[in-house]
Amino acid sequence: MKALITELIWNEGIDELERHGFDVHYDEGLWENREKLLDMVKDYDAIIVRNQTKVDQELLDAGIRLKVVGRLGVGMDNIDVSAAKKRLIQVVYGRHANATSVAEYVLAAMLGANRPLSLANQDIREGNWNRKRFTGGEIANKTLGLIGLGEISHRVAKRAHAFGMKVIGYDPFITEYDHIVSESGVQLLESLEDLLTAADFISLHVPLTPATHYFISESELKKMKPTAFIINTSRGGIIKESALAAALHNHTIAGAFLDVLEIEPISQSNQLLACETAIITPHIAGLTDESQIRTSLLVAKEVVKIVKGERSLCTI
Repeated sequence: MKALITELIWNEGIDELERHGFDVHYDEGLWENREKLLDMVKDYDAIIVRNQTKVDQELLDAGIRLKVVGRLGVGMDNIDVSAAKKRLIQVVYGRHANATSVAEYVLAAMLGANRPLSLANQDIREGNWNRKRFTGGEIANKTLGLIGLGEISHRVAKRAHAFGMKVIGYDPFITEYDHIVSESGVQLLESLEDLLTAADFISLHVPLTPATHYFISESELKKMKPTAFIINTSRGGIIKESALAAALHNHTIAGAFLDVLEIEPISQSNQLLACETAIITPHIAGLTDESQIRTSLLVAKEVVKIVKGERSLCTI
C-alpha cells in the first residue's frame, strides 16, 4: 500500500498511514511540478492533497492504481469529483475537522473590527497615546448575518450568542426545523436582501459553485449598511473583488476580512491591497495546530479504510 502526499500535512497523518503499513512519499511542493506528479502518481494507491493540487481528469487517468483521493480540508473546487467517481476512485475529506478554527477566526475578525488592538499597540510604539482614536465598539447587541447555514455557521452562531449578538441567516436549502435554526438560535430569513440590509457583520459559508460565483457583487454590497463588515472564509470568487474594492474605496461598507481570494497567492496588482479597510490573510482560517492534527489524522484514517476495502463516513 502506497500513499503520495503532495502538500503540507502534519506528522500525525503520516504516522497514522505508516502505522497501517503504508509506504508514504511526502513532498509538500510536489503540486508545483506537474510533470513529475503525473509520472509518480501511477505507482500509488492513494493521493493526499490540499487545495493547490489539480486532481483533474489527466491526473486521475495517470493514477492507474488510485483507489482514493484524500482532501486535507473541505473544498472540492480543485478536484474533479465526477471524473473520480467514473473511475471508481473515492474522495474523502476532513469533514468538520477545521470547523472550530474557522468559527474562531470569524469571531476574531468581528472583535478586531471593533477593537483593533494591534493597531493601538503599533501607534503607541510610534510615540503616541491616542485613546480617542482607539475608542472602539462592542459586538454585543450587533447583528451577525450568516450566508450558508452548515456546520461552521452552527459553531459561529453558538459563539456569537455567547457575546450577546443577534444572529440571522440565509440559506435556501435550510428549513426552520434544521438544527442550525432550531438548536443554534439563528433567525432564518426568507431573502438575501433582508440579511444584507440588517446585518452589522456578514460571514460567508458557502461552497464555490456556478451558482455562488460572484454571489456578492455590486448590487449586494450596495444593500449593506455603511457601517457593516463582510467576512469571507469560504472561497475566493464568491465575492467579486473589483466590486468589493470599489465599495471599500467609496465607503459603501466599513471593511472586509478576506481569508480567500480568486487567485492565490495574491498578486501585487490586486486592487484590494490598496484598500486599508481590507484585512487580508493567507488562507489560514482553518489552519491551527489543533485543526491540522485533526484533519491530518481524519483524512489518513479514511484513506486507510478505503484502501483496505472498508466504508468511509467522509466520502463525497
